[in-house]
Amino acid sequence: MCKVAIVILTWNGREMLRSFLPSVLKCSEGEGVVYVADNGSEDDTLSMLAADFPTVKVISLKRNYGFAEGYNRALEQVEAEYVVLLNSDVEVSEHWLTPLVSFMDAHSEVAACQPKIRSYHHRGSFEYAGAAGGFIDRFGYPFCRGRIFNTLEQDQGQYDEPLQVFWATGAALFIRLKDYREAGGLDARFFAHMEEIDLCWRLNARGRQVWCLPQSVVYHVGAATLKRENPKKTFLNFRNNLLMLYKNTSDNELYRVMYWRCFLDYLAALSFILKGRFSNAKAIWQARRAYHRMRPDFFISRNMNMVSAVLEPALKPWSQSILKTYYMQAKRKFSDLC
Repeated sequence: MCKVAIVILTWNGREMLRSFLPSVLKCSEGEGVVYVADNGSEDDTLSMLAADFPTVKVISLKRNYGFAEGYNRALEQVEAEYVVLLNSDVEVSEHWLTPLVSFMDAHSEVAACQPKIRSYHHRGSFEYAGAAGGFIDRFGYPFCRGRIFNTLEQDQGQYDEPLQVFWATGAALFIRLKDYREAGGLDARFFAHMEEIDLCWRLNARGRQVWCLPQSVVYHVGAATLKRENPKKTFLNFRNNLLMLYKNTSDNELYRVMYWRCFLDYLAALSFILKGRFSNAKAIWQARRAYHRMRPDFFISRNMNMVSAVLEPALKPWSQSILKTYYMQAKRKFSDLC
């Protein structure tokens, strides 16, 4: 069994792999074994890997299972103490694994961590998907050190302190394989989006910690599969966020949270309409319909999460509303929230 397995899930991602796999191989040499899990690509990804990257271990999946189920199936074929779920559009830096491994080795109470995520195209800026560690407010809205909604901060070392966070990004998620499996892995029913936050919520509820270690730095292209304004992405984000809230919110909070989310979701749809983005507004309506249709299928998962939760979770959702703080109080930076 190897110490660290770096698993890159791809679907028709030949060009991304050609661009970014060399940095992963070079900067991980001697520290981690690199796997590429192919999610049923229809291009020549597999033949390209065999010809250009013969040292890479390939896991070939029969079809596109999406991000969540794709990783679940891939990790069934991996044995390692730690695994890194790494996006195919991530450039890593030299010795990026060293601080992650050292910290996890020294802190058995920590289940997962992430490096600092900078933008590949704007290298002095934090990147949207994870920045310097993720949090979530009481109504399910994610935000990060270095990124609140679409406001991205410049990285000036202001968040270089290691910190316990609520969630770690799926773009570069470093996790104990034992914890991944015991928590049930990623929820395949999500297909894509929000699944890593849902997993980290389950870890926190079970008393297992999640951290960001900014001494490790990677650069992420971001939105390589679906642009943020894409209606399909809007649908998945809203639907999965509601399902995640249903699965993980405590009994005494669930009704209140869902009451306000109904109001806030339709407010978001109205905002899209006023901007002329009618397909995004429709996607929110469709996401809410899909949530109500799918919710009975998540009843058992919710009960399991409630039973497995400890009295003192590692970290709870932020007790305030990030929407109110951001839009009404004009606090646009994470440092403003303290």
